[in-house]
Amino acid sequence: MDTDKLTVLTIKYLKEQNRPALQDMTEELHPYDLAELYKALPEKHHFKFLTFITSKDIADLVMELEPDMQKEVLQKLGIEKSSKVMDIMDNDDLADLLSEISQEKLEEYLSAMQTDESKTVQHLMSYPPETAGGIMTNEFVWIRDYYTVRDAVDKFKSFAEYTRNIYYLYVIDEHKKLVGVVSYRDLLLADMNEKIFDIMFNRVISVAADTDQEDVAQIIQRYDFLAVPVVDKQNVLKGIVTVDDVIDVVLEEAQEDIEKLSASGKDIDFQTKAYVASYRRLPWLILLLFIGLISGSILDSFEDTLEQVVALIFFMPMIAGMTGNTGTQSLAVVVRGLVTNETDRKTILKLVWREFKVGIIIGLVCGLLVFFVATFWQSIMFGVVVGISLLATLIIGTMAGTIIPLILYKIGLDPAVASGPLITTLNDIFSLLIYFGIATNLMHMLI
Repeated sequence: MDTDKLTVLTIKYLKEQNRPALQDMTEELHPYDLAELYKALPEKHHFKFLTFITSKDIADLVMELEPDMQKEVLQKLGIEKSSKVMDIMDNDDLADLLSEISQEKLEEYLSAMQTDESKTVQHLMSYPPETAGGIMTNEFVWIRDYYTVRDAVDKFKSFAEYTRNIYYLYVIDEHKKLVGVVSYRDLLLADMNEKIFDIMFNRVISVAADTDQEDVAQIIQRYDFLAVPVVDKQNVLKGIVTVDDVIDVVLEEAQEDIEKLSASGKDIDFQTKAYVASYRRLPWLILLLFIGLISGSILDSFEDTLEQVVALIFFMPMIAGMTGNTGTQSLAVVVRGLVTNETDRKTILKLVWREFKVGIIIGLVCGLLVFFVATFWQSIMFGVVVGISLLATLIIGTMAGTIIPLILYKIGLDPAVASGPLITTLNDIFSLLIYFGIATNLMHMLI
């Protein structure tokens, strides 16, 4: 989409009061492109643009905007117009939006909405955030096992326009308990007079309403589902989580892990003010600052060694940097693996052993390379000291980046808090202790 051309054309239609032409244009746009067009328009045209497009287009647009801009649109529309738009919006997306506004405004919007829609949204908002219940939608089609395929198809057609994502038909009993599932492929291939009982899958994979959203994403990924049903403790069908919602979850969780790995702070983006970004980063940096002071005390304790073999200083940044790099690499592998793999004892031991071997291989290759460089520059014994030091520190750095997040995970903490800078700082301390410890013990052979 050429946003610039569309923006110029939109402004032209707004100035000409050409509502039909503008609506014809926006009806052809994907919701994402419609939101991009709204953001590209000058602020002074926002309100007029919203009054020219249909309520359905506004609903599509709102769902693609950031929370701050969503609130801005609702404020511009007013309570009456906003409530009409909310009646059209997908209930799960609307529940997420309303959870971000003040209690006073929330009550105003809910009271202005249609009664059924308002009750449904309030029910969805009652589930904890970042759970299956918190991200599920109640827009699904259910059938009974005594239906014929023709009955199921007829019901599907009746409800198709009210359901955004239709992947499966869910079979429930007289108590609304989930007893089976039928895909649309099965319906197409079945005879129209067949009973649903004969073609449905009885072994249904479902999740509880309080299941963590990351676990829901893993289940959908593991079974290649397009949607997964959400049930309560009595196995009553409450809603479904669709693959598009899971993609949002994966991106959200990945972004959180990246923020923690970099210790850059939560909720920092291009629009965050400088003082806010500084406030969110400072706690980590101050902690690392004091930990880093330990490195200075280590250097001070090995002052005699440095005075006698000044050349050791040349390789000090390289050894510390390489140790931190390997630790950060292992940390990234572990954090990513914990999201996508089972974490039983056997798997963890296998991972630790694998990373130990990786540390040895990397340490041997890099240690040999730096051995030849140091030998050529100084002496064979000097090369041995630097090479062995690098080998040992790379093994320890790799293991630190592996074991620390695993320990945090096992004690119930988010492993991503073992951030890259923290691992790097700790590995700096380890590397300096090993490097100067080896050099000190072999000092009589270096001089």
